[in-house]
Amino acid sequence: MKKTFSGVQPSGELHIGNYLGAIKNWVEMQNNFDAMFCVVDLHAITVTQKPEELTRSVLDVAKLYIALGIDPDKSTIFVQSDVSEHAQLCWVLNCVSARMGDMEKMTQFKDKSQKEGAERASVGLFDYPVLMAADILLYDTDIVPVGEDQVQHIELTRTLARRFNKKYGITFTVPEAKLTTEGKRIMGLDNPEKKMSKSASSEYNYIALTDNEETIRRKIRKAVTDSGSEIVYSNDKPALQNLINIYALFAGIPTEEVERKFVGKGYGDFKNELADVIIDFLIPVQRKVSEMSDDEIMNILRNGAEKAKNRAENKMNEVKKRVGLSLN
Repeated sequence: MKKTFSGVQPSGELHIGNYLGAIKNWVEMQNNFDAMFCVVDLHAITVTQKPEELTRSVLDVAKLYIALGIDPDKSTIFVQSDVSEHAQLCWVLNCVSARMGDMEKMTQFKDKSQKEGAERASVGLFDYPVLMAADILLYDTDIVPVGEDQVQHIELTRTLARRFNKKYGITFTVPEAKLTTEGKRIMGLDNPEKKMSKSASSEYNYIALTDNEETIRRKIRKAVTDSGSEIVYSNDKPALQNLINIYALFAGIPTEEVERKFVGKGYGDFKNELADVIIDFLIPVQRKVSEMSDDEIMNILRNGAEKAKNRAENKMNEVKKRVGLSLN
């Protein structure tokens, strides 16, 4: 069975873009893959976090994984920092595979470091694509379900794996990225030119998975639309196209069917029904989260970490022998 690996950072509020662009795909893939889904807390600390909030967020994200359909009986769910081999492999790749020329091409560092200036950004923020590569390569991952903005990092992962394999012998599986279509890039409700982001300055950029009904309706009402009044899926109407994508993905219907459904209707009708389909999905998810105890989720994460650790140790032992770090 082919292997898949992915993860989400426990920072900020997870939103519908995280679900539609990533987690929804995971739920489907776990039935056909040896699936590992991680809460990537080491990635989260590349920017400043409040310790108590980070700890709480790790548990909350894991609860959302399960409430959204990730089944711990089908998938391995664990916290990244509970498996030290992620950091160990990152260091080895930094030394023997990654090059400064590779890292300087990473567009996400340029984007994320602009807020405080590149000179003040952490080394971890600069280097996190190598940690992401280590996450993936540690488990001989075949397929990585990612958003469009992460494709560059998967290409780096493939490059690092090939370099290592060429230098030391076949050690790593060279992974491939798996993109959805409409869900691969959910844009901000307040700006269809930028991806929906949990770090956005305005709450009207996204709908959090924990937003209540009133908040969801308010955000959808304020969502940017294009000129005109017809509900048409067109590249010329990026704001409306984004909203139709969201409707189609939550309703489980093609975008063409959304268009047909609203022939002769205006933006008001469309937005009301869009809010309805989001609410119908999220309220049961939120109920499941509220029913889960911290102890229950911590037990699932401990079991997942144990399974992941066994696999990671085997791979890391192989890597150490290849590069001469093992005396066994």
